[in-house]
Amino acid sequence: MTGLYAEVIGDPIAHSKSPLIHGFWLEKLGIEAEYRAHHVAPDELSEYFKTRRHDPNWRGCNVTMPHKQAVLPHLDGIESPADQIAAVNTIVRRSDGRLIGVNTDAGGFLEPLRKVLADQHLFRMARILGTGGAARAIITALAAEGFTLVVAGRNPDKARALLDELAPTDGQLEHHAAPLEYFATPTDFAFDDREGILDLVINASPLGMRGQPELAFDWSHAPPAAIAYDIVTDPLQTDFLTHARANGHPAIDGLSMLIGQAAYAFELFFGAKPPRDADRDLREILLK
Repeated sequence: MTGLYAEVIGDPIAHSKSPLIHGFWLEKLGIEAEYRAHHVAPDELSEYFKTRRHDPNWRGCNVTMPHKQAVLPHLDGIESPADQIAAVNTIVRRSDGRLIGVNTDAGGFLEPLRKVLADQHLFRMARILGTGGAARAIITALAAEGFTLVVAGRNPDKARALLDELAPTDGQLEHHAAPLEYFATPTDFAFDDREGILDLVINASPLGMRGQPELAFDWSHAPPAAIAYDIVTDPLQTDFLTHARANGHPAIDGLSMLIGQAAYAFELFFGAKPPRDADRDLREILLK
């Protein structure tokens, strides 16, 4: 390949919308570069980075499932907040060939919440469903924003370990771990007065993604006006979000986080801010 390029790696990778996003921005800005998807199996990571490290045209890559932690041994350095999260979704090649890991998931996740987070709240609570690499970034981001967290996973011990590592209690907030199936069946819990309280329910797992089982979540577990947030992008309208809206909850789809985190990565790869005033046009392209 000739010319500057970046890419996204994962296993699988055909579903990735990142090439459309970065390609749209590159064309808008008139930058002579390419962004592509590249399938890398877990046992191919070492050879992949050995090859790319010596390619001066390669600006770096985004990292998706299941590699966000597996790539760590192949890096020469990790920048904040990736060092705290211990998961990387963006790798940048420096001019001297060093590979530096970054995490743009945390900032990308928070981007569509910035307006509501600017308000003052008596209490903030988030139910995070999932314990993978994306969940690590989300736990870290929300803990820094003063949320009490409930993390649910197939293995509640793993959920507890994530909380202890990424969101240790400071004497004021008490976080909780739960089995994922707890939220699958109805509850008759009577929520208290939620005025002045910000509630989030986040699908941070691959459940609901095309080819994966649906996420079983009963919306009786969500307080009134809780915001539903699904990081899945294929399909964009998941059952999780459909049921949330049917129960009167505002919803944020996976494109919001995907575009937000991609914007941070684009600037690292190509040295220019993406044209965010064209987000509506970009969304239309991604929804085709």
